[in-house]
Amino acid sequence: MSLFGRVAREAALEAGCYMKRRLGKIKELSFKGEINLVTDVDKKCEALIIRRLKSHFPKHEILAEESGGDRQSCAYRWVIDPLDGTTNYAHNFPFFAVSIALERELKPIVGVVYDPMRDETFYAERDKGAYLNRKRMHVSKERSLSRSLLATGFAYDVKRVLQNNISNFNKFVMSAQAIRRPGSASLDICYVASGRLDGFWEMKLFPWDTAAAVLIAKEAGGKVTRFSGEPYSHYDEDVIVSNSKIHKQMIDVLRSKRRRSWRR
Repeated sequence: MSLFGRVAREAALEAGCYMKRRLGKIKELSFKGEINLVTDVDKKCEALIIRRLKSHFPKHEILAEESGGDRQSCAYRWVIDPLDGTTNYAHNFPFFAVSIALERELKPIVGVVYDPMRDETFYAERDKGAYLNRKRMHVSKERSLSRSLLATGFAYDVKRVLQNNISNFNKFVMSAQAIRRPGSASLDICYVASGRLDGFWEMKLFPWDTAAAVLIAKEAGGKVTRFSGEPYSHYDEDVIVSNSKIHKQMIDVLRSKRRRSWRR
């Protein structure tokens, strides 16, 4: 593991341990928009992560969900989601994570996603494979969408706009074995990387949602594109992540005009 990776892992563990201790003890709860929650724990975890990263790499840029970005004219930038799954956290639902990625010239080269409730660290460096708690991991081998377990999520404006992923959800319900909506995109994607899920799709995502997890999925043998099938960047809003074997089937479902009708 490189110095970049070690520091990112240490930062993720520190933030994750803090949020686990504070679970059920939120002091401040506010909203970004109508229903997008932010807590004092989000802010504290972000501060802990940035402090540790800056202590080792003071010239690196930062792009973080709560505090935004700084400009250092450096090729390296850390992309941080201090608490991916804030709504879950606020309701004491134990599915949330810390996500930290390092970019070099806008391309992720290190990714760490830490689940403090299960003490699971998903980790990858470019061209070095993907690991779960130091053990090499790989995507599933499922070839049929009809036998696949998928996950997705919904943007915070789901109740106010037409492009809200509901129609896509309906189509996949009729095409896949089952769909899950756990509420943390970074963990969902890491579950594809570890073979627990076969595929994931979502729209209206932000760079900090996917930067680390997408690298991890690719290094585990997964395929990542936009809904159109074009190459994906974590600065794009829509993404498909799969074990590669069901990828075309997922694209075909998203391109279909209507959901399949139920037939007995």
